Amino acid sequence: MPRIPRISNENVLVGFDTADDAGVYKLSPECALVQTVDFFTPIVDDPFTYGAIAAVNALSDVYAMGGKPISALSILAYPGSGDLDDLEAILKGGASKLAEAGCVLLGGHSVNDPEIKFGYAVTGTIHPDRILANSSARAGDVLVLTKAIGTGVISTALKRGIADAAHVQLSIDSMLRLNKAACEAMIQTDAHGCTDITGFGLMGHAREMALGSKVTLEIDANAVEFLPGALAYAAAGAQPGGLKNNREFASCDVEIQRELPPEVEALLYDPQTAGGLLISVPPEDAARLPGRVVGRVKAREGKAVIVK
Repeated sequence: MPRIPRISNENVLVGFDTADDAGVYKLSPECALVQTVDFFTPIVDDPFTYGAIAAVNALSDVYAMGGKPISALSILAYPGSGDLDDLEAILKGGASKLAEAGCVLLGGHSVNDPEIKFGYAVTGTIHPDRILANSSARAGDVLVLTKAIGTGVISTALKRGIADAAHVQLSIDSMLRLNKAACEAMIQTDAHGCTDITGFGLMGHAREMALGSKVTLEIDANAVEFLPGALAYAAAGAQPGGLKNNREFASCDVEIQRELPPEVEALLYDPQTAGGLLISVPPEDAARLPGRVVGRVKAREGKAVIVK
């Protein structure tokens, strides 16, 4: 965003220049604010579940920085003629996840819009010296991914009427799981960097981490966990538009060093909703984190991301 005017402020510890998950503003030597905003259109049929997933997704950016969410403001676009019971369910779903996170809802803003959109602006706190940015991965670390991949493909399969109900439910269960426990475990280690895997997919967010940290991320495709059904749906062509956009955008910085099944390669670019954390951590700390070791951080060599 080079054309956006920038105001120099020594208290801005993380701004928009590093494509990080949230901004960080220093209040004192002991406390900084973590701020983020996220909202989207419905991805599931049930309004309560939609609201809950929207909250999980917004909260995730604070967790990805190693922060603690403390307050939120809702953002709502809803048709004036819409069902008020559905609206109430959306708001209750979101509130349920804020409560689980220990995050207080302070208010919000709504507009009349024929297309439903919902989410939150979330504020958290963090110690200024303990920020886990996406630009601080270190060579020698391993990469831990805390959730399976495939929510975008499964959501597309659901829209096309080819998704098994059990697979859809497992995808929803994943999207409803806060990254709170993963964050709490992460900050007890010597983790160096973190990002959450959301709209840009695993490859897109790994690329951002590699470029920001001036390293190469090596991903073991065999170690990446995919949600049940995701491989089959990707093979059947249930690939969202965002997946194709992610591949077009990020593939120039990705080197795939062996032949992968097309559905596996596709899922590496699958846009995730409320996805997991990708954590750069010393090898000796990896076992203390939930999830799987899916790769390692190397000194920069060639492409930003290497898939083996």
